[in-house]
Amino acid sequence: MNFSNRKDIVFLVLAGFFITNAIIAELIGGKLIQFFGLFTQSIGIILWPIIFILTDLINEHFGKDGVKKLTYITVGLISFAFIILSIAIKIPATSFSPVNNEVFKTVFGQSQWIIVGSIIAFLISQLVDVYMFLFFKKITGNKFIWLRATGSTLISQLVDTFVVQYIAFVLPARWTFNEFMTNASYGYVFKLFIAIALIPLIYIGHFFINKFLEKSKIVPY
Repeated sequence: MNFSNRKDIVFLVLAGFFITNAIIAELIGGKLIQFFGLFTQSIGIILWPIIFILTDLINEHFGKDGVKKLTYITVGLISFAFIILSIAIKIPATSFSPVNNEVFKTVFGQSQWIIVGSIIAFLISQLVDVYMFLFFKKITGNKFIWLRATGSTLISQLVDTFVVQYIAFVLPARWTFNEFMTNASYGYVFKLFIAIALIPLIYIGHFFINKFLEKSKIVPY
């Protein structure tokens, strides 16, 4: 990677935010909250629409290969993070540690089903997003950025929401199928509204990236 190349810098920044958001979403995923008193979701759901917007920005400027490679790297890093956390949980804390073993395990010792479900859902939904983005781009060309970005996100998040919650809560018999359908449906609708609300950020992101890259095309006299 050439750090004097503006396109490499853009990829590095987008990749940094992408990976950081994905890992943070996993780390905080054990906290369940209620939205509007209607449905229960992991607090990590708030970050995933941002991740899919970053996916679309990367896809727009670096193509499907850039997204796929970054997705595989992120899956590897998430897996690595949980391996380290699993080891850290097994190492006993000192008697004067401000965070004791029980608290540490409660915060970071998330269920294996949640971990597996999240990684599988992330991988599948990212690949779905890539190809749906390309599908919409073939139809729209360079117009209607909001359509290909939001359209691909809505489809990929549908996959992400239902896959992760089915693996995490239905397979280990924590939720009945009806509870799963209710919570997953509300969760998807919530993501839908966030994705629509974030459409202006897609255009802002494209604007600043294009402005930054245009400067690299200026040839000094």
